[in-house]
Amino acid sequence: MKYLNPLYIFIIGCLILLFSQSFHQLFAINGIIQLLLFALVVCWPIWKTGRLSYVDIGWPWGLFCIGLITCLFGGGYVWRVGVVGCIYMFIGLRMGIGALQLWWKGYMKKEFPRYQYQRRRWERAGKTNITLAMQVDALAQGIANASFLAFPAFIIGSNPSPHFSGFEIIGLILWMLAFLMETIADAQKLKFLRKMSALGKKNKVCDVGLWQYSRHPNYFAEWMVWNALVIAAIPSWMALYSEEHLVIWILLGLGLLFVSRIMYLSLVYLTGAVPSEYYSLRKRPDYEAYTKRVNMFFPGRPK
Repeated sequence: MKYLNPLYIFIIGCLILLFSQSFHQLFAINGIIQLLLFALVVCWPIWKTGRLSYVDIGWPWGLFCIGLITCLFGGGYVWRVGVVGCIYMFIGLRMGIGALQLWWKGYMKKEFPRYQYQRRRWERAGKTNITLAMQVDALAQGIANASFLAFPAFIIGSNPSPHFSGFEIIGLILWMLAFLMETIADAQKLKFLRKMSALGKKNKVCDVGLWQYSRHPNYFAEWMVWNALVIAAIPSWMALYSEEHLVIWILLGLGLLFVSRIMYLSLVYLTGAVPSEYYSLRKRPDYEAYTKRVNMFFPGRPK
């Protein structure tokens, strides 16, 4: 049963949508699409190659599918549906195209470090059936797309009001700022790596620009992207009060908050900062001093 632990919380998210009067049909459509996508694009390649990195293709394209489903079947005000659907599709396309480029260039012929680190977790947890552990982790990502990660899109897309709330405006502005921050951080690191390559210097620590204030500003910005969607969903969730059973309405609200929590855990502990730093400390001689000087996740003044 320990192999199935990653699935339980996301199954709860699925049940919330399934028993919701407003979203059970959207959940059915999204669930089938995510199942097919992950079976073909993630689970089958993992079984053939023994590498978990294919999750990086399935997960973002699953987000794109959530956005497309929202645009096609969301029953709310057309502009609100269009905005949140396009945001999801944009997030998915940005990461999904990047993942396909990595696959096309052959980078997925070797397991990504964050998934190599996952094997260390399995060893500590006493999981010896690696094939099963990989399939369960892949399915967990797909069920996350079918459940909690779809909450903001479906809830926002259900609101029929033609008037936009202050929370929605704040959420949209915050999303744009977070996306801009993530783009700048990625560009700064790419520029730094190209400069070091031209100088013939290897394994140097990127500590320029935003990387002076956070060791992972791109991950922090990605987290804020999801927080922005949660904030924007608050008015639409409140509007569901008269449409849903009280228990389901409360669970939908808790589910929204859990989106922020699960993305934080993922970006810091599961596939983000912690696995990355495990290898950086062994690969980059100056990285330990960098960790003592700069915050890991939340930006702040260097020490």
